[in-house]
Amino acid sequence: MNSFFKTIIAGWGAKKLGGGCLSTILIFVLIYVALGQCSRSPQRAAQLYKPASVIGSRHTG
Repeated sequence: MNSFFKTIIAGWGAKKLGGGCLSTILIFVLIYVALGQCSRSPQRAAQLYKPASVIGSRHTG
């Protein structure tokens, strides 16, 4: 996810959920980190796992 959009979404969520200054900052950081983790997981999964057909595609005949 683009960093600009993560910032906008985290800021909006912190404004809606936060009560005071410290809680708003804490909620912003939590949402921002959560959005960063969500955007990375499909890329890591694609790099770690290869289909079985690619690994054992050699045929001797």
